[in-house]
Amino acid sequence: MSERQPTLRERQRSETRHAIQAHAVRLFTERGYDAVPVTDVAEAAGVSAMTVYRHFPTKEDLVLVDQPTGLIAERVAASPTTWPVPHRVGGALVAAATALTVGAEAAADRRFLLDCLRLMVATPALRARHLEREYAMQQAVVEALGIDPADAEAAFPARAAVSACLAALHTALTRWAEDDGGTELPELIARALTASFGPDVLRAA
Repeated sequence: MSERQPTLRERQRSETRHAIQAHAVRLFTERGYDAVPVTDVAEAAGVSAMTVYRHFPTKEDLVLVDQPTGLIAERVAASPTTWPVPHRVGGALVAAATALTVGAEAAADRRFLLDCLRLMVATPALRARHLEREYAMQQAVVEALGIDPADAEAAFPARAAVSACLAALHTALTRWAEDDGGTELPELIARALTASFGPDVLRAA
């Protein structure tokens, strides 16, 4: 069965959202996050402030790109259930980073992501919102593992392992931004996971 194609309205909404966010990140990078009001973002994007807030409920949301939670969760769910949790989640993180940042087609997204990460590292309010989103990602990944959240005995060690994997991801993302993408993100994630779980974490179990 073929995948449903987005409607014209959905494409227009996506294009508007992308344009608003691109102008916002450019202005924040040039002038500083706290120095740019949402009205300036709206003016640069050629839309009203109400339109900006319709797509991005808070100013922080303009910088915090949608984390690839769905892609990561899908890869986790498709991994063998016999593998240890760090193997399943670590492999999914590296695979998602490869898909999103490696290759000519990902060049523009790669630069945009780097700009967003640098803003996040430098802005306390953005770091706080990032932690909220990371918690949501943790919940989604635990569910993708096929573990019943109501089963406290099973869910607790899974959450602990997933949290450790996401901490390794965060460390890799921060280093990637500091190095301006000098090292490929999948390599940094693999190194962070290896430091946390040992050299076998990304090998098939």
